[in-house]
Amino acid sequence: MIKLNNNIEDLTTYLKSKGWLGDNESIVTVEKPGEGNMNFTLRITTETRSFIVKQSREYVEKYPQVAAPVERVLTEAKFYEVTETVPSLKAMMPTLVGLDKENNVMVMNDLGNGSDFTYLYQLGKKILEEDLFSVVDFAATLHTSITTDTQDSRISNTKMRALNHEHIFNYPYAVDNGINLDDILPGLQKEANRLKADNVLIAEVKKLGDLYLEDGDILLHGDYFPGSWLATVGGLKIIDPEFCFFGKAEFEIGVMLAHLKMANQSANIIEKAIDRYKSLAELDTSLCYKFMGIELIRRIIGLAQLPLEISLEKRVSLLNEARELIMN
Repeated sequence: MIKLNNNIEDLTTYLKSKGWLGDNESIVTVEKPGEGNMNFTLRITTETRSFIVKQSREYVEKYPQVAAPVERVLTEAKFYEVTETVPSLKAMMPTLVGLDKENNVMVMNDLGNGSDFTYLYQLGKKILEEDLFSVVDFAATLHTSITTDTQDSRISNTKMRALNHEHIFNYPYAVDNGINLDDILPGLQKEANRLKADNVLIAEVKKLGDLYLEDGDILLHGDYFPGSWLATVGGLKIIDPEFCFFGKAEFEIGVMLAHLKMANQSANIIEKAIDRYKSLAELDTSLCYKFMGIELIRRIIGLAQLPLEISLEKRVSLLNEARELIMN
C-alpha cells in the first residue's frame, strides 16, 4: 500500500496517476485541514481549486499505538454514496470526488476554512439554537431516510464497531488500562477506580455494549459529537462518518446529548434537542439516556479525552449522574 505524505512532489505524482490532478495543474500548498484523530488528512490547494485527500491506515493517526481497520475510509465513502440521494443530507456533507480502494484513499471537495464545535467545551460557550436544530435535524433525517426499507443492504462496519466497542464499553472499566487519570486532573483516578469496582454497573454496561453490537434498521453517523460538526461560511456541515453503521438511534442521540452535557450546556438546551428530535423521529428516551451515561463515563475516564474545562467536582457529578442514567 502506498503511504501518502505531505511532500508536494510525491503527492503530485500520485494524484496525477489517479487523474485527480490535471496535466497542467500543480500543487501550490499542502496543509492539515483540522485536528482529526483517525486518519491522515490533507488539504491540497492548486492555482484554481482546493480539495481534501484522506487516507486510512492500520492505526489511529493521533494514537499510532492503537490499531484500527485499514479500510475504514472505504466505509466513509459508502456513507457519502448512500446519503447523496437525500438532498438535505448531501448539502450538509462533503462530496466524494474519487476513491482508491487499493490504497484506502478518498478525495472529497473542500468545504473551506471552518472550525469544529469543540469550542463548546470552553467554559461559557453556548450553542446557538439554529445550530442545535441543524445538528438534530441532520440526525433525524439520516435516521428516517436511510433505513433497511430504503437500502438493499446494511453497512455493518463490524471492525470499526468492535474498535469503538472496546474503547466505549470495556477499556474505561479495565483496572490496569495504562491511563493515569491524575495526570489529566488530580483526583480523577480515585473516581474512576470507584466505577471500575462497581460490578452492578459493569454488568449493565456489558448489556448496553451487546446492544451496540447488534445490527439495527437505520443508518447512524456513529461518532456524532462536536468534533464532527463543522461551522463553515456555507453553514453547518457534518464530517467524518467512518464509524457509521446500521444501529439504534438511541446510541447516536445519547452520544450527542452527553457531549452537550459535558460542554456545560443548559438543561433547557438538552431538553430542546430531545423534543426537536422526537418531533421528527421515534426515540426510546430511557435507552437514549442509558447511552448518554455510557458516553459520559467513556469520555471522562477513557482514552479519548476531550478538552474539557470543567472542574473535578463537576466531572464527579457527571459520573454519578451517568451511573444513575445507566442503572435507571
